[in-house]
Amino acid sequence: MMPAKALVLDANILLRAVFGAKVRAILESYEDAVAFYSPDVCFEDAQKYIPDIAARRNFDAAIGLALLDQVGRIVSVVDRSLYEDFEPQARAPIWTEDQDFFGTGVATWTSNRIEVFLRDS
Repeated sequence: MMPAKALVLDANILLRAVFGAKVRAILESYEDAVAFYSPDVCFEDAQKYIPDIAARRNFDAAIGLALLDQVGRIVSVVDRSLYEDFEPQARAPIWTEDQDFFGTGVATWTSNRIEVFLRDS
């Protein structure tokens, strides 16, 4: 059975799932009720930034990359060829902390409000 709700995660949310407990706990709480997706480029960005962020936080980068793999078991990686074809559906809604989508008409949710969207799943 397909979950009633779907949500696209930005790279910064993937990084929050790796380096913080709150986002990972939200994903785990709703993984059976919500379909989580993230473009392949977001996973690639997260992989690229994990070593630098880990070094600044005195955190083992290998553990960070392993945590990203665990997140990838909950969040489906979407290949560019697929999300280009389904861009309108993919843009509603997006979980992000960036202002990149501000003013574009794309529904965005931040971490402090995401459970309002997820609650009725």
